Amino acid sequence: MHQALYRKWRPKTFDDVCGQEHITSVLRYEIKNGAPSHAYLFCGSRGTGKTTCAKILAKAVNCEAPVNGSPCCKCPSCLSIENGSATDVLEMDAASNNGVENIRDIRDEVVYTPSQLRYRVYIVDEVHMLSTSAFNALLKTLEEPPAHVIFILATTELHKLPATIVSRCQRFDFRRIASSVLASRISYIAKEEQIELDPAAAERIARMAQGGMRDAISLLELCAGGGAKIDTQTVDEMMGSVGRESILSLVGAVANADYDAIFEAIDEAVSASRDLAVFWQDLIGVYRDMLVMKTTDRAARYLDLADAEASELKTLAAHFTKGTLLAHCRLLEDALFAMQKANAVKRMVAELTLVRMCDPRLDTSLESLVARVEKLEDAALTGALTAKGTPQVQAQAPATPKKKSAPQQPDGDVQAEPPKAEPAIKKQAPTPAAPKAANGGRILTRMRGFINCVERIRRENAMLASFLGDARAYLDEQKRVVVILPNAFAEMMLEQNGGRDVLRHALCLELAREVHDNELLVETRDAPRAKNDTIIDDILSAAEGGQE
Repeated sequence: MHQALYRKWRPKTFDDVCGQEHITSVLRYEIKNGAPSHAYLFCGSRGTGKTTCAKILAKAVNCEAPVNGSPCCKCPSCLSIENGSATDVLEMDAASNNGVENIRDIRDEVVYTPSQLRYRVYIVDEVHMLSTSAFNALLKTLEEPPAHVIFILATTELHKLPATIVSRCQRFDFRRIASSVLASRISYIAKEEQIELDPAAAERIARMAQGGMRDAISLLELCAGGGAKIDTQTVDEMMGSVGRESILSLVGAVANADYDAIFEAIDEAVSASRDLAVFWQDLIGVYRDMLVMKTTDRAARYLDLADAEASELKTLAAHFTKGTLLAHCRLLEDALFAMQKANAVKRMVAELTLVRMCDPRLDTSLESLVARVEKLEDAALTGALTAKGTPQVQAQAPATPKKKSAPQQPDGDVQAEPPKAEPAIKKQAPTPAAPKAANGGRILTRMRGFINCVERIRRENAMLASFLGDARAYLDEQKRVVVILPNAFAEMMLEQNGGRDVLRHALCLELAREVHDNELLVETRDAPRAKNDTIIDDILSAAEGGQE
């Protein structure tokens, strides 16, 4: 009968465990000195060796001739535990045996001495699945078990365990295994199993395993199912991925707003029956790598990339600011959740998200607005941003026209030169007209920060602020404040119950000067409802004008 590779190559001693030396060294020391703990807690992500180390520990404490703290795997005790015939080593899955009656059975059994081995070992996998009553029943036994009993608890979700349980155990945190260690291990397994595996494909499998040895070995077996040589293309086909090169090309298309390339990339992924969710996770991974490279000088320490890949990624990251990368990451994350909820419209979600990423004006989220402001700040620092409506005209002295001699008639009379029209004066480019008040031809300048005044009023008088929400405020030539209300009813409400004084007080705080009653002009203009201003609108209207 065929045996899965991850079971066939499961470590049998502490020496075979990869990437968890900080744990195996402590366990070996305790076994060598004959001082094992009464309860262990192994926690960490899936496939990192928790259950494997638990079984090795069970063999080590019962081994008749341990070798440097590891089981010999030759004595009757080790062999009986290995083949599952040892009745003194009990492995329980708490996901399916999570009731209080299961823990009561264990509590009743621990009083009996082992029948064959030195220690009775209880391995409880996925212990976080136990019920509250089961945890309570386990507390006393776990704290003071008999000398011949050892508990080994394993979990992937430590936060679900009661603190009373954690405090009674010797805790070990299993880390995700480095990609280099995973690649080395699966290359060794492939060589022993006579599987042709390219080094690049081994690195690709290790990266996709995300720190789990079991996942890496399972992916190796999946890719070897066809019997052919395993290369990166084989790995991408088996996993439904489009490959890192295609992902980088798509990111470049987003940076250049190349919509044809974007739609072509999505179409190729769909036509090849790729899983768009896997494709999207790869895209998020590339953005994460760019963000790390953009924010730290030691990116190589946190990125598992070759030198050529790191150089290409650095060039690509130069097209984005940190604010833009954060805004894109938020869009990608939201799109991934949307894909998981609606499988039928994955393609549409992907295309719409990428289009929004190309044009920040289509995204009104806070992250996108921050990215736009950051871009404007960079333009201002480099001198590429100029104030709107202030064209730079170089003053030149009018050229004096040269006098031409008048043409003479054949009879010698001088012909009078016809009067020349005055040269047209070159007009300066007109400044864009400022808003005019409804009742005359005054030129008004928009007052920035009026939205702040409305927010201050809202804290004291929410009703009055509601009538001022659609108002517009301007400054005239005499620096008087002209507030234009949308209708007469809003003006009537402002004039009642001291609303005018409340508005003047808010204006004084915003303008940092005294605004007298005769300096506040309230007018009415019947106009369609306009979009409310925001502080970001003030910033963008002041700064973006220079880039139009």
